[in-house]
Amino acid sequence: MPKIEINTEVCVGCGICVDICPVRIFDVGHYDKVYLAGDVDDCTLCRECEVNCPTAAITIMD
Repeated sequence: MPKIEINTEVCVGCGICVDICPVRIFDVGHYDKVYLAGDVDDCTLCRECEVNCPTAAITIMD
């Protein structure tokens, strides 16, 4: 099971991860910060969210 960390201190809530994730595990919540809305076990480890985050707020550990 992967571990996904979102650094809310640097997240700007742009929603790129929400749009790019093939299994839709992210969503933008209060204060325009991203959170894990889906099951982390569904993550395919494609790392598109991590690679495309403009502020490097997402870290995936497998």
